[in-house]
Amino acid sequence: MKTFVILGGGTAGWMAAATLARVFSVNPASGHRVTLIESADIGTVGVGEATIPPILDFITFLKADLGDFIRSTDATFKLAIRFRDWADIGADYWHPFGSLGPTIESRPLFAHWLAQHSAGAGVGALDDLSIAVQLAARDRFALPTQDPNSPLGGLKYALHFDAGKVAAFLRRYAEARGVTRIEGQVVRAEKAADDQITALHLTDGRRIDGDFFIDCSGFRGMLIDQEMGSGYEDWSHWLPCDRAIAAPTANVGETNPYTVSTARSAGWTWRIPLQSRTGNGYVYASRFISDDEARAEFLAGLESPPVAEPRLLRFTGGMRREIWRGNCLALGLASGFLEPLESTSIHLVFINLFRFLDHFPGAAPNPSMIDRFNGLAAREIEEIRDFLILHYYPTRRRDSAFWRHVSSMDLPPSLVEKVALFTEQGRILGAPDDLFTNLSWVSVMHGMGIAPRACDPLSSVIPPAFAANVIAKVQAQIAAAADAAPGHDAFLKGGGLLAA
Repeated sequence: MKTFVILGGGTAGWMAAATLARVFSVNPASGHRVTLIESADIGTVGVGEATIPPILDFITFLKADLGDFIRSTDATFKLAIRFRDWADIGADYWHPFGSLGPTIESRPLFAHWLAQHSAGAGVGALDDLSIAVQLAARDRFALPTQDPNSPLGGLKYALHFDAGKVAAFLRRYAEARGVTRIEGQVVRAEKAADDQITALHLTDGRRIDGDFFIDCSGFRGMLIDQEMGSGYEDWSHWLPCDRAIAAPTANVGETNPYTVSTARSAGWTWRIPLQSRTGNGYVYASRFISDDEARAEFLAGLESPPVAEPRLLRFTGGMRREIWRGNCLALGLASGFLEPLESTSIHLVFINLFRFLDHFPGAAPNPSMIDRFNGLAAREIEEIRDFLILHYYPTRRRDSAFWRHVSSMDLPPSLVEKVALFTEQGRILGAPDDLFTNLSWVSVMHGMGIAPRACDPLSSVIPPAFAANVIAKVQAQIAAAADAAPGHDAFLKGGGLLAA
């Protein structure tokens, strides 16, 4: 396994190329080679502009300079997602990053807040315990500190960026470390008797040999599906949105350090501010609205006229049954797709790359290792699926056929179990390696109006007055830290991390 061939560029392809280049460049004499094949005639989707905090782990892994990355990709900071009109028209809630204050006797502070709130005590809003929300609501930003006693010690953040510029940044990075880029279109794959891919054939007659192939060919899954027959698990029963319209607009007002997701008649729109423009899109279910009607609703909701022609994208929510099969690994859209409601698409690319490194093949792919990899990858995307469904079904909206449908659909057993535990005891029991923390689940459940009938039994061990006092102190410290932080735009323009 010395020669790796990546089919497709875009964010996924160049993330794969940069990751392998970073690993193999440690010892150039090892003989590993990476080749990426892409065609300028085949466009990339490239509308995914929001991320979650683990993106910083990827940048750190590359040993890339964060300031350089931010300047090169038109990036801004992201502290949270603001959800508007989801639980009901006029309702508004936040899903923040980071923590909700300290623990009290090893129980999360939100458990004590839930107990106080359920008892009718005046303990303020749950958002008052989030430094990310308090900064975002003020259009302010600060970097996390290492001081566990500081409100900024529990802060986490992610980035908004231009996906096309990210691909260009990663291409420069990868090519500087020995990756070879080939311009061309693949017409077929050559396979051996054992069903392993041995080479890709281009339209101009060239033959590109390889030991291992990474499919970043987009929705068509040219290698993982058409050649390896992985198949696709359709989740449109739970996630009926299957179209998206996307268009940029000029920036209006402050550059918010958060994404806005607004529920619409047949889906939802996103608003993602970059340094030079704002990304917008409407994710909708075509069975409940026509493309023309969706386009009209999308354009009517924009803050300013689009600066480029809106693009229409079609997709089916779901996943490949095996994203690694034989000597082929699928990444990005080739591996499956979940609507970008929680900005997980780019995360799934690099987390599966990291997972691939943990299961890196030796002389030949090991079936047991492949099965383990696929099991872990499936578990993660199923967790994300459940989390996305949680944003829909509790809604009180009945104003359109779409919202009536999502509020009455059957749920995956895994989600039913999680919600039942929360409603019965105010607890979220996740695995240590779950992508979404207890804070994420509590934020969305609370925001969508799911309330526990009883609270964490151990929260009653702490005297209520003591817990209320801790909550009040934490809220005051968070408010003071948020008030003292610089504005988001001022931080972006003020040097320091972003200084040239």
